[in-house]
Amino acid sequence: MYFMKLIITDIGMYPGRISKDDCVISSGNINPCRGCFGCWTRTPGACVINDDISDMGALLSRCDELVIVSRCYYGSYSPFVKCVLERCLPYVHPDFEIRNGKMRHKRRYTNSFEINAYFYGEDITEKDKETAVKLIRANAENLSAKAGSVTFFKEAWKIGGLA
Repeated sequence: MYFMKLIITDIGMYPGRISKDDCVISSGNINPCRGCFGCWTRTPGACVINDDISDMGALLSRCDELVIVSRCYYGSYSPFVKCVLERCLPYVHPDFEIRNGKMRHKRRYTNSFEINAYFYGEDITEKDKETAVKLIRANAENLSAKAGSVTFFKEAWKIGGLA
C-alpha cells in the first residue's frame, strides 16, 4: 500500500488535504543520523536507531509525494527537517551508478515520488530562494525523485491557508 503523501513539517501545518493513508512527521522521538551506515550493512534498508523514524526508508518507498514544510534558514531547512531528511539514507542503496552524467547511489526501491516544498520566514532573500530551489532539485536527484514546486511564505500560518 502506498501513502499518498509523506509530510515532514516543523510547524504541524500542511497546505493541502491529508488522507488517512498519509504520514505526517512533525515531532516525536527523533534522533540525528549517526553516519554509521548500519542501514546499508547491518540492517539493509532499515535504520539501526530505534526511534519514531527508524523506518524512514520504508516510508519513502511507499509514498508518491514527499512534502516538506520548513522555516527557511539561508536557503536550507530547519534543524528538525534537516535531521529527518538525513535519516532518508536507508532509502538508497550503497552501490553507485552513473545517472544523468553524475555518480549517484542506486535505487533500493522502485517507487517514484515528487518532492514539493513550502518554506516560510520573514527575511527570505532572493538568494535564499535560489538556494532552496537548488537544494530541492539536488535532493530529488539524489533520491531518484522528481523536483516539484517550491513555494515561499512570510508567515508560517499562511501555509495552512492554502487548503
